[in-house]
Parts: sequence; C-alpha cells; structure tokens
Amino acid sequence: MQLFYAPEITLPRYTLSEEESKHCVRVLRMRPEDELHITDGRGNMYRCKVVDDNVKRCVVEVVETMANYEPLSYGLTMAVAPTKNIDRYEWFLEKATEVGITEIYPIECDHSERRQIKAEREEKVITAAVKQSLKAYHPTLHPMTRFSEVVTMPFDGNKFIAHCNDSIGEREYLGRLIEKGGKNLILIGPEGDFSEEEITFALENGFKAITLGKERLRTETAALIATVITSTINKL
Repeated sequence: MQLFYAPEITLPRYTLSEEESKHCVRVLRMRPEDELHITDGRGNMYRCKVVDDNVKRCVVEVVETMANYEPLSYGLTMAVAPTKNIDRYEWFLEKATEVGITEIYPIECDHSERRQIKAEREEKVITAAVKQSLKAYHPTLHPMTRFSEVVTMPFDGNKFIAHCNDSIGEREYLGRLIEKGGKNLILIGPEGDFSEEEITFALENGFKAITLGKERLRTETAALIATVITSTINKL
C-alpha cells in the first residue's frame, strides 16, 4: 500500500499537491489505473486510482471509502517537554506516531531547556510517520503549552505524571495502572525532571505519580516507553 496524506481531499476526484504528484509519478512511477491510498487523518481511508499522471498535478479518483479505518482502541495524550536537542524530540514524535498516540502537548516546565518548537517542522515529522505506518488517524500536535495549563485543563480519563523524585510520596509502575480501552494523559518532564512544585501541583490536581522502571531514562526514551506500555496493555 502506498499511502498519501490529504486532509483537504475532495471526492470523487482529487489533485495531489505538486510535491506529492512528483513523488507519485517520478519516484513511485505510478501510471493511470495504478492504485494508491489517501487518508484525511480523521479516520477515513480512500482507495484511489490514478487517472492523470501529470508530474505536477497528478489526479486520482476515489473508488472506495473506508470510514473509521483501524482506530485506536484507547486514547493517549502525551504531554512531553521538548528536549534541547530537537532531533531527540522528533524521534519521539515519529516513533510514538508509529506505535499509536492521540494527541501531543509540548510543555514548558520550570526546568525546560527548550521553550519553543517549530510546529510546521514537527507536523511534517508526524505526517511522514502516519504515511509510513499506514495510519488513517493523524495525531494532534498542540502548540507549546505551559505545564500549569495542561495540568488544569479538563480531561476525562486517567492522569499520570512520571517523575524521579523519591522524596515526594510513592510511585507506581505505569503498566499496573493502564486500563484497557481507557483515555490517558501522561506527563513527561525535561531532562532536569519536574520541579517539586510542579509535581505537588499535579498531584493536587488529580494526577497519579508513576514510574517507568528502575532505569534512568532520557526524556524522549521515557516518553516512548510510556507510549509502548500503553499500547501493549491495550493489545493483551
């Protein structure tokens, strides 16, 4: 399956962007009657055939629509502090999209080393992962958001904060707390961890303190492990 992403797709015919047209015609060498798939990122998967193999304006015709195509059986919102080395954060975005994730909040924390991201660039990373992993749902990337705003926003589901501070109460392993089919919001802090004030504030607002194991993990590794744990529990 060759998958393209077009949130603005029109039926029954759609013209691919110039970039996608070039990829379709020159790279993949598709010709009239060849089949490809397009997703709008909202759960619809369209089986299409090429009707005009123009390298700049390739036209396809939708021959089948598959609604609600392979949705996640759970909800996962990851709120993760961007790393100083943005490549590491982009690695997380790519892998988490492949594994399965609903929403991503880049969060600004007391110890954050990076307080801005290039949203357009990060969207491209996510989109590429959607196409590579053949998904019909495109995770939502929110703007950079302050920690306190994420903690206090309405959320109908389980809320967790991963931290390494042994002096602030007990922490339980995430894998024992994930409920199959449930909605989850998980906070992952910067490489300097959350501040004591942030941890206390989250706990006062209904978050449960969690650990991801005995190992000391980088931010992006911890975020991906939390994503994998949630996915695995929902597939057992």
